[in-house]
Amino acid sequence: MKIRLVQNGLITLIDDIEQTQTPPNNGFYWIDASLFDLAILQPLFGLHDLAIEDCIDEEEQRPKLEIYEDHYFIVINSVELADQDIFLHEVNLFLGGHYVITVTKHDIGLQPRMLQIVREKEINHADSFLYYLVDHIVERYFDVIEKIEDLIEKLEEEILVNAKKTQLHQIIGLRSEVLYARKMLLPQRELIDALHKKDLPLIDKRLRKYFGDLLEDAVKIVESFETFRELIGNLREAYHSSVAGRANDIMRIFTALTTIFMPLTIVTGIYGMNFDYMPELRSPHGYYIVLAFMAALGAVMYLIFKRKEWL
Repeated sequence: MKIRLVQNGLITLIDDIEQTQTPPNNGFYWIDASLFDLAILQPLFGLHDLAIEDCIDEEEQRPKLEIYEDHYFIVINSVELADQDIFLHEVNLFLGGHYVITVTKHDIGLQPRMLQIVREKEINHADSFLYYLVDHIVERYFDVIEKIEDLIEKLEEEILVNAKKTQLHQIIGLRSEVLYARKMLLPQRELIDALHKKDLPLIDKRLRKYFGDLLEDAVKIVESFETFRELIGNLREAYHSSVAGRANDIMRIFTALTTIFMPLTIVTGIYGMNFDYMPELRSPHGYYIVLAFMAALGAVMYLIFKRKEWL
């Protein structure tokens, strides 16, 4: 657990947890805690039992805002894309009048970036910290959106050039990941909408318009994932069309080759019959004449099919 006193962007590390019980004359306390630290923090700050239960629950929590008597409990999901897998990391936050408690189950690189933002924006209030935290998480989604767009474009190009079965597995996997992320994005949009519209005493009213701007971004993100679902569906259709087209090309080539060899087979069949009276068999040049005829016939038919682009 790390305890920081934040004053106009200046950060001071605090060793005594009891000090956080008294609101500072200026600034707020940012407590970056682990799940094990909640047993200490709950009685000190009067954190609600249900909120603590949600934090330690192994099941992923949907983004939400819970309003208690003297603090708010907020769950929001950060996002990460790795090897075509979308990972949503739960960020739990307790917002009080003079403190912010952040609890994460995994190391998602949140702390270094927020320390940088605190210094750059000279943050001095707990509600401002909440806004910039949500803003940072929303920005991460746009980074992931760009990567997914590049991935879909790359898959489309590969499918058009040469469709492979591995690409179908990629399409199915990506679709599953996008649907999973979209399911969590809808309640996240509702969370930001609540921060924008609800009358929340612990959040300055002047921040509402800023949360409104974040709400627009959240809507764009949901729309982007809706578009991804449609694009991935188009990718699957393109894959099946490409495979069907390639199968048709192969069948067309086989049909053309079969048609070329069919008359040649007839010729060889005729001269393979064991009749005693076949004048051509007695000709000294018959063998070469028949070979030349078969070669000419095959060449003419090949040229015809080539001209019609069947070969």
